[in-house]
Amino acid sequence: MRLLGLDFGTKRIGVALSDEMGWTSQGLTTIERKGNQKDIEKIGRLVEEHEVEGIVLGLPLNMDGSEGKSAEAVRKFAALLQERLKTAVHLWDERLSSWEAEGILKEAQVKPKKRKQVVDKLAAALILKSYLEAQRESAD
Repeated sequence: MRLLGLDFGTKRIGVALSDEMGWTSQGLTTIERKGNQKDIEKIGRLVEEHEVEGIVLGLPLNMDGSEGKSAEAVRKFAALLQERLKTAVHLWDERLSSWEAEGILKEAQVKPKKRKQVVDKLAAALILKSYLEAQRESAD
């Protein structure tokens, strides 16, 4: 079952893809935000192209687990995705995913300009990886 992972931001959406078995995730692309309609069309093309069966969308929770305005925006986007693409959308806690992605890139000595270009899709890959691991653990 192939899944698409999304790190939803105000300027960009990071996109990751799982392998067909749902074991691994890798960064795929970054979508520059152009409004929900156009963003969903681009995501829809990726869903079709990669024969995706579900979407894992990062839910930005506060450190105490509460939801703020960002989480509200993600929930609205998730509803639109599910309605328009007729694809299951799973919300997944994304706390610290962007921070972790930045740390990985710094440790790898990726220059700041290049980091900006890849941090969103790496964050999406980390969100998707976390979801896949949790699914495997719950299946055991």
